[in-house]
Amino acid sequence: MSILPQIVFLLIFAVAGYFLFKRISYLKRNIFLGKAESRNDRPDERWKTMLLVALGQKKMFKRIIPAFLHLLIYVAFIVINLEVLEFVIDGITGSHRIFAPFLGGFYGVAMNIFEFLAIAVLVSCFAFLIRRNIMRVDRLTKSELKGWPAMDANLILIIEIVLMFAILTMNATDQILATRGVEGYTLLNGLFFSDLIQPLFINMSDSALVFIERFAWWFHIVGILAFAIYVTYSKHLHIFLAFSNTWYSNLKPKGEISNMPEVTNEVNMMLGIPVEGNQEPPAEISRFGAKDINDLSWVNVMNAYSCTECGRCTAECPANITGKKLSPRKIMMDVRDRAEEVGRSIDAGGPGLEDGKSLLGDYTTKEEINACTSCNACVEACPVNIDPLSIILQMRRYVAMEESGTPAQWNAMFQNMETSFSPWKFAPTDRFNWAEKIKDEEVK
Repeated sequence: MSILPQIVFLLIFAVAGYFLFKRISYLKRNIFLGKAESRNDRPDERWKTMLLVALGQKKMFKRIIPAFLHLLIYVAFIVINLEVLEFVIDGITGSHRIFAPFLGGFYGVAMNIFEFLAIAVLVSCFAFLIRRNIMRVDRLTKSELKGWPAMDANLILIIEIVLMFAILTMNATDQILATRGVEGYTLLNGLFFSDLIQPLFINMSDSALVFIERFAWWFHIVGILAFAIYVTYSKHLHIFLAFSNTWYSNLKPKGEISNMPEVTNEVNMMLGIPVEGNQEPPAEISRFGAKDINDLSWVNVMNAYSCTECGRCTAECPANITGKKLSPRKIMMDVRDRAEEVGRSIDAGGPGLEDGKSLLGDYTTKEEINACTSCNACVEACPVNIDPLSIILQMRRYVAMEESGTPAQWNAMFQNMETSFSPWKFAPTDRFNWAEKIKDEEVK
């Protein structure tokens, strides 16, 4: 028996592994363009968050219909990969359905489950295509999704549909060959869904059926490997990054805005308040806030690569709802696009971060970040715990502290808070005068 198919399989596998390794290394380097940040505290809570949000998809079910369809695809992705394991072993050893003799009658049951999930994926993908292209759900048709993002979303759904049809075609032709007693094919106990399409192939010759069955097998395994590589260039990278992203979630209360430690320590020292650790004056800070991706933390950049582009954040954003230009989804896409631009420049021997561009200004505008109300609606809505607000606040800090470019009304408010300890321009001793007036009215 020729070992050429096995050699070809191993070569394809090795090539796919090489490109996947290169892409993963590239993504890791891009993510760590961000500043260091430690997020390993409270491990028990982080495990729980990851299991509930990433694995259990807890936050998805705020929208029942898309959540249920997504769940079908998600379960199929996990379970059908067990069949892919058999594909890999068959490809390496040159066998055919290597698990069948060991599992006996249960093998046919397992294959029916796989086929049911394949049909579920087909139904879900067609439903998502209809939602995007015919129903045109509002959050899926925003301006930031024009061009490649929209094409990417449709392309991934079409790829999944084609791969599922390949499984059903392979099983249908395989069982016709097994029924005819062709050597090397195992007859199973009725595969319900693939049996329905057997009439399409029943009049074909054995050689034609063998060709179709082998073509479908090769198409599926090569398609899976190509899909794994493509995902790293797509918004569907969240399939893998959702787990690490939820592990490194911000566990602080949603309303708590992080202070800059350097500024806090300097203020405390000026006020004579003891500072933890080193009592020396803090080193000179290179930049207040964030102008480019290297000013953000690596967790912020990972958030951007984990973005599913589902638009739940933008759909819940009160600024966006009232017509402002702010879209939290676009903020995350901007961070990812800037990281990709810098990464490509570095790999080409270019200037990288010193290319004269920056995240703030060339990708995200002041008008966008100034529209944010800091309400955390985007953070709460995200199904994988992405935090757009953190990035927005860091860019606003840069505008305020480095450029003094905040709106005049804001500067007046900042000055009032510094001098009067409130946004309003009156002395702290007069703060409760309104209560005295109410008391006088009650006495009258």
